[in-house]
Amino acid sequence: MSSLTRRAGRHLAAALALTVGAAALLVSSPQPPAQAAPSGTDQALAQWIDRDTVVWKGAERADAQLEFGAGEGDPAEHRIRLTPGTLSPAERAAHPHLTGYPAFTVDPRDQGRARTALRGRLVATQRTADGQRATTGVQIPGVLDDLYGARAQHTALGPVFHHGRPTLAVWAPTARTVSLELDGRTVPMRRDDNSGVWRAQGQRDWVGKPYRYLVTVWAPSVGKTVTNKVTDPYSTALTADSGRSLVVDLADPELAPKGWAGLRKPTAVPLRRARIQELHLRDFSVEDRTSRHPGQYLAFTDARSDGMRHLKSLAVAGTSYVHLLPVFDGATVPERRADQARPGCDLTAYAPDSDRQQECLARSAARDAYNWGYDPLHYTVPEGSYASDPDGAARTVEFRRMVQGLNGAGLRTVMDVVYNHTAASGQDPHSVLDRIVPGYYQRLLDDGGVATSTCCSGTAPEHTMMGKLVVDSVVTWARQYKIDGFRFDLMGHHPKANILAVRKALDALTPAKDGVDGKRIILYGEGWNFGEAANDARFVQATQRNMAGTGIATFSDRARDAVRGGGPFDADPRVQGFASGLYTDPNSSPDNGDPTAQRARLLHYQDLIKVGLTGNLADYTFTDTAGRRVKGSQIDYNGAPAGYAADPGDALAYADAHDNETLYDALAYKLPPATGAADRARLQVLALATATLSQGPALSQAGSDLLRSKSLDRNSFNSGDWFNALHWNCADGNGFGRGLPPAADNKDKWPYARSLLADPALRPGCAEITGASAAYRDLLRIHATEPAFDLPTTAAVQKALTFPLSGKDETPGVITMRLADLVIVFNATPHQQHQTLPALAGRPYALHPVQAHGADRTTATASYAPASGTFTVPARTVAVFTQG
Repeated sequence: MSSLTRRAGRHLAAALALTVGAAALLVSSPQPPAQAAPSGTDQALAQWIDRDTVVWKGAERADAQLEFGAGEGDPAEHRIRLTPGTLSPAERAAHPHLTGYPAFTVDPRDQGRARTALRGRLVATQRTADGQRATTGVQIPGVLDDLYGARAQHTALGPVFHHGRPTLAVWAPTARTVSLELDGRTVPMRRDDNSGVWRAQGQRDWVGKPYRYLVTVWAPSVGKTVTNKVTDPYSTALTADSGRSLVVDLADPELAPKGWAGLRKPTAVPLRRARIQELHLRDFSVEDRTSRHPGQYLAFTDARSDGMRHLKSLAVAGTSYVHLLPVFDGATVPERRADQARPGCDLTAYAPDSDRQQECLARSAARDAYNWGYDPLHYTVPEGSYASDPDGAARTVEFRRMVQGLNGAGLRTVMDVVYNHTAASGQDPHSVLDRIVPGYYQRLLDDGGVATSTCCSGTAPEHTMMGKLVVDSVVTWARQYKIDGFRFDLMGHHPKANILAVRKALDALTPAKDGVDGKRIILYGEGWNFGEAANDARFVQATQRNMAGTGIATFSDRARDAVRGGGPFDADPRVQGFASGLYTDPNSSPDNGDPTAQRARLLHYQDLIKVGLTGNLADYTFTDTAGRRVKGSQIDYNGAPAGYAADPGDALAYADAHDNETLYDALAYKLPPATGAADRARLQVLALATATLSQGPALSQAGSDLLRSKSLDRNSFNSGDWFNALHWNCADGNGFGRGLPPAADNKDKWPYARSLLADPALRPGCAEITGASAAYRDLLRIHATEPAFDLPTTAAVQKALTFPLSGKDETPGVITMRLADLVIVFNATPHQQHQTLPALAGRPYALHPVQAHGADRTTATASYAPASGTFTVPARTVAVFTQG
């Protein structure tokens, strides 16, 4: 099983922890009285999928009708007649999950009433065979797309400027009225009946003014007509705590920091060669005593801080991108520093295995300055809590300065984007989209409830205008903020077509026209397959299998689990893997099985890692540890093919990321407790090497090269700075032993964690921390300088890459890979290993110069005997040999 459930758990916890930060400002006006929804309409079992057709789950195949309006007047004037019908082939293709439900055809005489019907209360009714009246609510996204989508999807929304004059536009086809609340006064808006877009043209003096929309609309979630005061989904700037949108032109020169127009970026690295550091903005600098802007965008302009020096050293070695966890406007963190809660305890006073730290932090977590940011409020505005002033345009200028700072350090910038869900839906104060067009932007289940498989209120990018919002938002970040890549959270909940539309829109951006080369922008995401969209139930998803061959990568969990051991949801976290001692250095966990079972599982793990080293290629053939000639797709990963990529670049390799325990913490659980700090550091480097030295892109969590720990916290999205902050100075430790991790997600593991956190031998010193980082940078240098790590096709990998000792006699705990003129030996065992390749006898191999003269003097002792073709590698070491 992959990352999907742990991410859902994290998002669910995030949803439960949402604060009311913007509630005081994002309120609804008093609601006019409305007729209560009739009995049975708490569900919406009917779906109006286009102007001709309604599908009604559970209905009888007899005449039915849609009733609309407020109930006043002649009922005949508020009725759309339905007769039993069938879905056309096109309708079945567009709505595959509805093919088994009764379908009804709209009477041609009533089709002209559709636009009116959609702007009020709407129910489906039917007189059943037993004389009862069946009634249900009606889902309307399909018919809205049919009636308005073609025009609306080509309309510019939000603040649009022409010669300095703004026009504000919002799509609200079901609204009865929309007006603009601008700087304390109300401005009428005009509706375009063809697109459902409402507009107000303004004057130059509107620039900088706060605004909201006043949307009067039927809200099924509360069963009445409401007038919502709501911010702009296409906001480009906000007041503090997202209370108001601001009329801002991102092309205004006043918002451009010095040198922005002529910003020189590092040379673009193709996705298949990308080496990426995943980084949370606040983690980066909040405890960096050398930073002048801790916890802010501007920390990346502090070129002499310890954090920026470290990032620059990684860039020099071969890291090409920094991937920022979400930095768009979120719902959770109070943006004014004065409003942010702080722990009321001396956290340093407690023991390393105490539960007091997490207990103290829990009391302030809901209102502190920390959250990962997977709680979208406005998709296309920088988060205000990272700005020096959250009120106004400072966040725009400082975000751009951050990009400049990273580019200046030799790093391109990737944004983590979360279009698959919103922080809330319905009439919740943190709901924006659903209070403008109720029931449209959120994905609804067959009963009309909002899908929450992502943890929170799921969105529906398969709907025209949600898909448009995704594309428009990404293009804005690329053009206006010069972002170099995007990582899609839970990308498998998007249609493949939507992600390809993003790719097409980016490819159209040119330096001459847009100031950026969109074709050089990289895309990757989580292609997990689960929830209501699973197995292409509603559309062809952007999953691992489906995205192969598109040039858009998906995270590969195959080698990750094999390297670490077990899976993210093991009750016993001591289940071992290739880099954590399975069979070769067993711990006491009974879940590892007996030695025979351990050996078999370790060898299977080695096959998974081999597939990962190829770039997770489906059609790459090799000899597995059973002696069979197999393709990557024939290696099993929990019932799924291990290899799924069509080309190098389709799968992104990693050993750890922000989800689950850090790599160091996973090894802390899994390695035998007596394993010393030096050996733990060596295995950390070896685990990272399985991704760093693979074909295709690779990602590592920031600080993993420094043995980063979160004190065994497996889900630190809301655990505060204490557990999350990066420690760039080795004298500050690596974060291990800062108390038992928060109870909400970790208490079941406390019995395993206590003794580990209390053991001072597990807290590495400067020698281990700096040594691991230097050894990791050596691997990056090898990857960056050896062309054999840039193979463009499956055929090229098949020709250049082999595992010459794979088969029934393969050494458990050792993988030997030949890659063009390189031989790479991954020795995860606690013993020196000799790997003999008779076919290479007499050839002039030697340890790669980077390692021979590198920081790790143990690795430097690796040797080659040309007479026999034997490579000798120290324990717990990855060694790269090159043919002279």
